[in-house]
Amino acid sequence: MASRRAFIACAICSAVGLVATGVTPAAAQGIQRKTLSTIDYPGDGKVSILMTLEAPEGTVIPRHTHPGIESSVVTKGELELEMQGLPTRRLVAGEGFQVPPGLPHGGRTLTKCRLAITYVVEKDKPLASPA
Repeated sequence: MASRRAFIACAICSAVGLVATGVTPAAAQGIQRKTLSTIDYPGDGKVSILMTLEAPEGTVIPRHTHPGIESSVVTKGELELEMQGLPTRRLVAGEGFQVPPGLPHGGRTLTKCRLAITYVVEKDKPLASPA
């Protein structure tokens, strides 16, 4: 229960932070996120979050960071991923990627996309922050 409250608090903080910095909230762009499961990660101060994300064609995902690792698999569609210091990658259904903690990244969907995402992040920090 406590981890669920922490996640909700993180989500609210992230949304407020994105609005305050002028980044268009994801829901306004048609992005739909669904949390499937949340569990405390072994050790101190981390949580593992399993989620899906769906986004329409042409959605721009603004540059952002996470306070932990993001592991994603494209389950439908095609997208471009930009990670700071690396060449832009084009990913299609069946391909995956991982983003190290704190690395700025973003991208855009080339077709309607669906991702399966696992985050292992610090409990008391927002899930995402603008970069």
